[in-house]
Amino acid sequence: MKALLALPLFALAACATTQAGDEPIEVAPQGECDAAPIQSLVGQRTSVELGARIRAESGADAFRWIPPRSAVTQDYRPDRVNVVYDDDYVIERIYCG
Repeated sequence: MKALLALPLFALAACATTQAGDEPIEVAPQGECDAAPIQSLVGQRTSVELGARIRAESGADAFRWIPPRSAVTQDYRPDRVNVVYDDDYVIERIYCG
């Protein structure tokens, strides 16, 4: 029972601001996706190597292949690159989110 009562305290501790002295520490965003440099890859056939190149050149931390007729979540993630391809494994669209 005591463990259950302590749970809210852990949740609040996770929200606490970390400070060094009097100044709060700001964390720079990492893995922000930029799909502009990789638009030239639309029309190419998918491959593991091409997927690695897309992820590296977009700067994204997360990568998602989207096959034809697939349901995907609509959550926006600025660190994710999405690659939509057709039945012939040809890339139709590359976008961030």
